[in-house]
Amino acid sequence: MPLQNRVTPEGLIVALAARGLMMGNRGGALHGPDRQLRRRRWASKQWICCRLEFNGRYRQVMAPNRYTELFFLDEATALAAGHRPCFECRRQDFLWFASLWGAAAGKPGRASVAQMDQVLHAERVDRNGAKVVYRAAVDALPSGAFVRMEGQPHLVLSSWLLPWSPAGYGTPQRHPEGGEVDVLTPRSIVAVLAAGYCPTLLHETADIG
Repeated sequence: MPLQNRVTPEGLIVALAARGLMMGNRGGALHGPDRQLRRRRWASKQWICCRLEFNGRYRQVMAPNRYTELFFLDEATALAAGHRPCFECRRQDFLWFASLWGAAAGKPGRASVAQMDQVLHAERVDRNGAKVVYRAAVDALPSGAFVRMEGQPHLVLSSWLLPWSPAGYGTPQRHPEGGEVDVLTPRSIVAVLAAGYCPTLLHETADIG
């Protein structure tokens, strides 16, 4: 039976067989000795997105007293859920992301981990732990952002919307011109995408021909 460690663009942690292209964590252990999730869905504000492999390291998934490994279809999915690039295994991506964060905020230099995590946590979940969603014009959203259409998450790629599924993306459709949508990707990450950040790994099905 699959472990409950796959993350959707809505930020939910679900049990699915597929693992995707990237992993990450939410700052600590969310599981118990039986490798089942407990009540909490994060251990700290440090939600990161990592490479599947780094320096030949190998470890048992959901080992006792270790952080809970989470898996994402791709980086766009991780960003929508509120995860940022890891400083250790994805240092160049992190530095690029932090520099664009500073530029988008109109501040010199790179944003710090503490600054980004503090802002992001307020943009990820509300006081009740529910996903924070906001309305925006779909025409203004950058590629790499996620929106909710007809109750389902969709990836924005140029002028197209691609429906998300655990196995990949479905048939692209033109997004409605001038319409507003519910945006799943946190505001600050949308600003970083608009400033030029591109998800380093997109699933192979993210194809608009």
